[in-house]
Amino acid sequence: MAFIADSLNRIKVSPTMAVTTLAAQLKAEGKSIISLGAGEPDFDTPNNIKEAAKKAIDDGQTKYTPVGGTAILKKAISDKFKNENNLIYNPSDQITVSNGGKHIIFNAFVSTINKGDEVIIPAPYWVSYPDMVLFSGGKPVILHTSIDSGFKVSPESIGKLVTEKTKWIILNSPSNPTGASYTYEELRLIGDVLKKYPNIWILSDDIYEHLVYDDFKYHTFAEVVPELFDRTLTVNGCSKAFAMTGWRIGFAGGSADLIKAMEKLQSQSTTNPSSISQAAAVEALTGDKIYLTERSKKFCERRDIVVELLNKIPGIDCLKPEGAFYVYPSCSELIGKTTYDGKTIKNDEDFCKFLLESEGVAVVQGSAFGLEPHFRISYATSNHLLIEACKRIDSFCSSLK
Repeated sequence: MAFIADSLNRIKVSPTMAVTTLAAQLKAEGKSIISLGAGEPDFDTPNNIKEAAKKAIDDGQTKYTPVGGTAILKKAISDKFKNENNLIYNPSDQITVSNGGKHIIFNAFVSTINKGDEVIIPAPYWVSYPDMVLFSGGKPVILHTSIDSGFKVSPESIGKLVTEKTKWIILNSPSNPTGASYTYEELRLIGDVLKKYPNIWILSDDIYEHLVYDDFKYHTFAEVVPELFDRTLTVNGCSKAFAMTGWRIGFAGGSADLIKAMEKLQSQSTTNPSSISQAAAVEALTGDKIYLTERSKKFCERRDIVVELLNKIPGIDCLKPEGAFYVYPSCSELIGKTTYDGKTIKNDEDFCKFLLESEGVAVVQGSAFGLEPHFRISYATSNHLLIEACKRIDSFCSSLK
């Protein structure tokens, strides 16, 4: 339509949300659907956080707040970065709060990217990264990884993609969609490369920080490479670890100039995040977190179930990730095979489509994340459903000719 802005024509609807919506629609029609598409914990928000929100309502904390968050929340975030990540940010001008982690990244890109600026994005990537760059007028430069590299970038591969137009590189650890997580040494070696390019900023997306397994020791980029602290935006939020996806609280620490620019943009778009959600986030960050250990154990158990069952299926190859709540199996051996009713699987999108039609299992195709032929499974659901879903995937794959 002619009246739609060109900037909107550069982006697409989120594929993960499209799969989740379709699965819900089919379920509403009475079909037996197991949806493994959504990147959302199935746990409820902890009671202490909900009670803090109720108290905030009763106390009348229902007015506008400062654009970039309340002083008490910024202090809690600053303390979190100091105590958990060894990062020192001034809460007054180096911390900002937005309506979710996605909003933080959107603000960062829109407030810094000029037409033609390039952003290096390792693939597989979270589906929204390239579209936010495109919306901002920038150019996504995809750095492909592989299952053989554990879906991690090598330091040498970064330098090959850097140009005079490179403005950002994104590091997401643990990763959506693969769960791959970078060790201290791996981050240090990446930092050694990036030190050579003083105009490149680093966006460290740490949203799955608390979801790591098998005694994996988590580190964030600016902690490992303090020389690049001033060029790093450390992004985090409450959605994943605290099961607060609907509360919409994301936050970041960065240089004062960048934070000021992001808040300037936010002042003319959404203004402040929900005052009630901010009060809940204070409790999430400062209150009892005993449930994090138990929930992490449950996610680890689910991961092990899914990885074991998937690797028993002919034609499926699945790595065991270090974190998040996703697996990213390869279905390359199944490309070219046909279904029982004669449909040929030409790519991973066909694989996911026919799987949903045949067995009622909703997963997301790897092409949505920039690396195919793979598919993403979110194992943020019950053991029972995961076992049943893997049985159905096995049934589908075994039926192929």
